[in-house]
Amino acid sequence: MAKTIRKPKVIFFEITKPEKVLIKKLMQKDYDLAFYEERLSEDNAKLVQEADVVSVFIFSSLTESVLARARKLKLITTRSTGFNHINLKAAQKRGISVCNVPYYGENTVAEHTFALILALSRNLHKAYARTIQGNFSLEGLRGFDLKGKTIGIVGAGSIGMHVIKMAQGFGMNVIAYDVKKNHILEEMLDFQYVTLEELLSRSHIISLHCPYNEATRYLINMDNIHLVKKGSLFINTARSGLIEPSALYHAIDTGIFSGAGLDVFEGEELMNEENQMLSKNVSHEHLEMIMKRNILLRRENVIITPHMAFDSIEAIERILETTAANIRAYFSNDTFYKVV
Repeated sequence: MAKTIRKPKVIFFEITKPEKVLIKKLMQKDYDLAFYEERLSEDNAKLVQEADVVSVFIFSSLTESVLARARKLKLITTRSTGFNHINLKAAQKRGISVCNVPYYGENTVAEHTFALILALSRNLHKAYARTIQGNFSLEGLRGFDLKGKTIGIVGAGSIGMHVIKMAQGFGMNVIAYDVKKNHILEEMLDFQYVTLEELLSRSHIISLHCPYNEATRYLINMDNIHLVKKGSLFINTARSGLIEPSALYHAIDTGIFSGAGLDVFEGEELMNEENQMLSKNVSHEHLEMIMKRNILLRRENVIITPHMAFDSIEAIERILETTAANIRAYFSNDTFYKVV
């Protein structure tokens, strides 16, 4: 009698039904799959006790305590570029490999960036709110041209470069700040590297596209917010921690930012369970985050989207295909997008 070969147990968290269908097509033949719509946390860590592989998105929290429960775990694959929701030191200590999806939505996030810019520059959100109420007045809806304006790109990596190309299509002047400079692309795409201080003072629109780490935490803060050109637009489709919350609120309240488009915001990981949170004993800081977020939602010059810049049909397919490829490569000792 032939011996049954055990399939690796792969558990997916934060997964939707359509994503589940595609993953099954990509992986079901060779792996024992399990799916949960909820995020992975210390509250449900028992679910990963038998897992060989765990796949998560950004709202899961893989702490040392969670990893201690996953005694058979060999691989963590996050379906995101960022991995600050994973305790890398704890994973490395336990011999658990971690991989990510470094490239999947450069054009996708860049397109959402310009969706926010265009909505704010032409007051589309205000116009829509009026017209569905039967009000077709033009008062207060006059926008401004992007042509000839200066856009400052903070973080000229893959996404930033796509934003630069799109900005050139609108006839904009482009400046960029990045610790790593590609002078060949600077010449080819006709933009200019400048210091962060110069970018803040010259830009009509500031757009953030850099990763979040200790070096970039509160890159824009109360010490340098006064350098920003008065009346500029602020766009953040990267990470909320790139700007100090007090600097953001101050800039909006005082008109330093005439408008803001935010796909990420302080405490966003708490908002999916806001109703449940409010029924629990939560900290003053968490309640303050909710209060400030709600204040921003009521501002006509602020557009908040729910961390959806990455979320296009094509981008999700690329994420899942890369995730499946990472898992296959790990078990075949091939090259994959390894973080640790």
